Amino acid sequence: MVIFKYLAGFGMMVLLNVSCSDKAPKEKKYDISAKVKLIEADKAFSDLCETKGMKHANIEFIDADGVILRANSLPVVGAHAIDYLIQINDTGYTLKWQPHNAEVSEAGDMGFTYGIYALTPSAIDTQLLGTYLHVWKRQEDGSWKFVANSWNEGVGENY
Repeated sequence: MVIFKYLAGFGMMVLLNVSCSDKAPKEKKYDISAKVKLIEADKAFSDLCETKGMKHANIEFIDADGVILRANSLPVVGAHAIDYLIQINDTGYTLKWQPHNAEVSEAGDMGFTYGIYALTPSAIDTQLLGTYLHVWKRQEDGSWKFVANSWNEGVGENY
């Protein structure tokens, strides 16, 4: 349930930034390098997924309180999410993605990335495309771990 605290706090931060000002938008106070580092973390997550498999990459990048959101399934949270990932058979496909954008909180401790993913089944000569959203939490050592991972099937453009 800790994830919901993070998501609610992140949502409130976004709402407050958007709705509490009738003045001109303020410049972001955080260092742009935080955004660059978050995009690099998302790309490293994708690279690991492509080379070592989805299971390995997700276990490496999930926060202890992380939640996985999938179609036709209830949210899978924390230790249950890790158990869920361990049981996945990811040998029949390759998964990779490309972040299109990222935002980081002014405090630099939370952020999100989104973009397009490509799933390529081994037995079929096709590529399935979709969109994704990762919500991230910066760890004490400065690395990023995702606290929410959500994927949506289907998109009309090429990867």
